[in-house]
Amino acid sequence: MKKLLFLLVILTLQQSYAQTQDALVFFADKEDVAASIANPITIMTQEAIDRKALHDTPIDERDVPVNENYITQVKNATGISVYAKSKWMNCVYVRGSQSDIENLLNLAFVTDVEFADKSLNLFPNPFPTEDKFAFENQSTRTIYNYGAAANQTEMIAIDYVHEQDFTGGGMIVAVMDSGFPNVTTNPAFADVISENRLLGTYDFAERQVNVDGTGSHGSRTFSDIGAFLLDEFVGTAPEASFYLFRTEYGPSENPVEEAWWVEALERADSLGVDVINTSLGYRAYDNSNYDHTYADLDGLTTIAARGANHAFDKGMLLVTSAGNGGNSSFPTVGTPGDAVGILTIGAVTPAGNYASFSSIGPTVDGRIKPDVMAQGQDAAVVDQNGNVDFNNGTSFSSPIMAGAVASLWQARPELRNYQIMQIIRESANLYNNPTNQMGYGIPNFEDAYNAVITLGIEEEMLESQFALYPNPVLDRLNISFPKDVTTARIAIYNVLGEKVLSSEITPTNNVLNVVNLKSGIYIASIESNNKTNSYKIVKR
Repeated sequence: MKKLLFLLVILTLQQSYAQTQDALVFFADKEDVAASIANPITIMTQEAIDRKALHDTPIDERDVPVNENYITQVKNATGISVYAKSKWMNCVYVRGSQSDIENLLNLAFVTDVEFADKSLNLFPNPFPTEDKFAFENQSTRTIYNYGAAANQTEMIAIDYVHEQDFTGGGMIVAVMDSGFPNVTTNPAFADVISENRLLGTYDFAERQVNVDGTGSHGSRTFSDIGAFLLDEFVGTAPEASFYLFRTEYGPSENPVEEAWWVEALERADSLGVDVINTSLGYRAYDNSNYDHTYADLDGLTTIAARGANHAFDKGMLLVTSAGNGGNSSFPTVGTPGDAVGILTIGAVTPAGNYASFSSIGPTVDGRIKPDVMAQGQDAAVVDQNGNVDFNNGTSFSSPIMAGAVASLWQARPELRNYQIMQIIRESANLYNNPTNQMGYGIPNFEDAYNAVITLGIEEEMLESQFALYPNPVLDRLNISFPKDVTTARIAIYNVLGEKVLSSEITPTNNVLNVVNLKSGIYIASIESNNKTNSYKIVKR
């Protein structure tokens, strides 16, 4: 009898060992690193190079693609399927039996394996899988047909920024979601399409350019940023340019979606994206062994959080929804909302009060999350057929905020992502007394705009760098000189890298006539004291 029980235990262990598992497989190195960094146009677009130069973001080994030969060898290994890759983390996301995945460690270039089932690495955390969109897919009131987005826009005072003629023009926004059906025929996006501001699409789950995906969640979140229906609806960055990335597979929950999401971040970085909205969150999976515990939500542990922090370090500004778990037994923000380098948005009611479904903080390491709040209850959206509707969820407070971020950043595009994020936090009504439910509260973008403009003339900034204003510029570009700099040369380049204007400038001869330049995006390069600084400018 004991022998039979022993055999049963062995068989059970063997079956468990043969079950399909998901894992990250990390590589030791990359190829042609020095050559790629020396000639970055081979690994990213000129827009990405320009943005990194503008923000003084280094191009480094993380920007070099994963070694395709390594990927091929992993794909050819017995029992292994490769679903995603990350150049920032130099790894691939694989699926196979535990034994087949562990056998990958025999490959000379594989340094480590990290299983999604944390019991194989550390410990599990069973929480029930939830449909993350079930709450938001419930339609509420549909009684508005004029200015439906007015309340959510005026609540954060982004209408003031729009009145200053900053509506996202020249900024590039990526939206990552589950699907964008009818996006090219939806009347709400007619201006985006006709003006060629939809720069590209990609489905990372299906490996195709069609991003219809599963469900219309992405179409609705996109509308809160870029939609325009005359006298009916205006998004918070209606003149921005966009990439649409499908990273979510609606029918199931699996951490491969985090890997696809990171892969999309890397694509966005290489394309020169400024702002990213992701109305997605990850915490519980179909396989409960893959679930994230509260201990995991330290902003550094999950695949998504690690990717978000790399993206922040690369100069992009990420905005994400806090989640809709406020009334659940696990009310804390999900990942990537826990990441250090991300602006996490909770939901308030139309009156500006905390919406009870909005996930709360703090993170396990005590940081304030969510960062700030926007309307997420009865939030106006445009559905996939071009009809104005009203939905609930932090999925909509996030894009409302992301578009506002893009419009604000347009006013001073040379500012760093962390400066913009902190200015927004400091403009919020609870900044001095943050709460677990509301974070720093509801931002006031009129105050944020004034802070951004003031920042350009502060003595501390003037002592260390040039400042160009106004931006966007119509005819005359003013250049403020840093302390102790008496002469410089400015050159203006178009997006093709062609020099279109240049001039010697001094603190007293510091106005450049750009009236003859065509409308569009340019890079201003200022050379002085054997140092060159680059700035993105928008010609109106």
